[in-house]
Amino acid sequence: MRRAVKSPLALTIALAVVLLVGISVWLLTDPKTTRADALRTGGLAGGAIVALYALWLNDRRRKVEEGRQEIERQRHDLESRRAERDLERVADERFAKAVELLGDDADQVRVGALHALAGLARNRPSYRQTVLDVLCSYLRRPFVSEETPEAAREGVVRKTAQRLIADLLPAREDREAATYDLDLTAASLDHFDLSGRRIGELTLREADLRSTTRFHELRVEGPLWMTKAKVHGHLRLHDSTFGRGWFSGTKFLATANFEHGEFTGPVTFRGAEFSKEALFEGTTFGESLSLHRTKFDDYVDLRITAIPSSLELYQTLVRPDREHELPDGLELQRQPNGDVRIIAARPA
Repeated sequence: MRRAVKSPLALTIALAVVLLVGISVWLLTDPKTTRADALRTGGLAGGAIVALYALWLNDRRRKVEEGRQEIERQRHDLESRRAERDLERVADERFAKAVELLGDDADQVRVGALHALAGLARNRPSYRQTVLDVLCSYLRRPFVSEETPEAAREGVVRKTAQRLIADLLPAREDREAATYDLDLTAASLDHFDLSGRRIGELTLREADLRSTTRFHELRVEGPLWMTKAKVHGHLRLHDSTFGRGWFSGTKFLATANFEHGEFTGPVTFRGAEFSKEALFEGTTFGESLSLHRTKFDDYVDLRITAIPSSLELYQTLVRPDREHELPDGLELQRQPNGDVRIIAARPA
């Protein structure tokens, strides 16, 4: 036969009654104890048993509620992870589709794909560096600027990519935001504007910069690689901050403005050529500056804040028939062949 399961409440009541009766009877054996005192004391004992049962019951309910809440939390976490995986899957599909559309023949489709990638980067920051890499890769595609309808339409697409790159970068003043790198090696850029932005590392090796390039009030936390580039238009690098700067072999075919900029690492213009004005007034160079075989074919203002401890001057040529501005410690020297070069000033 099955044993009947007894209710804890029934057992508690029975035990309370037993204590009430037992203690009352026991106290009545004492002649000094009144019947009211005996019943009151027995009632307190029975009530204590009931109170202990109530405490146990509340504790049990609390544990059941905590267990229910833990199960609910785990279910919520599971649903959140599932939803996040779904969002990642959708984002991956959007990314792959947008990248595929960048190869479409229609320029409006390519523009739409660029905006789709930028939207993905804004909504999911984990994609931002990847999207920037894709936009830079698009700008690294071969492009010949010529007066044809196809080139004009492609130029619009490329300007869209340039603008979206700038829009995805944090502002110069936002020091808490993550920094992102740009690799624009051999890219063809027109009216490129990164002014007022903050970047991790900027690479422009062998890049072709046309029209005005606006890099003023820019902050590059890492190095700026701009070797063997061609700068066809006005380069505005004034009031910007960089780590190291590499301009070896770069041809500046229009005015290059570096005024009031700051380089915290080594800088080299080894073999660089300035066809137009080169402006360095108020520029700060930290560790070292190399002007080895640097050529200034027009006016140069080299009034930097201070001559770095390591300054390399070798065949640093300037235009002979122009007046130039030099800082204390440097002077011009005319050579027998008629060239004029910058040298360290001779002691008085």
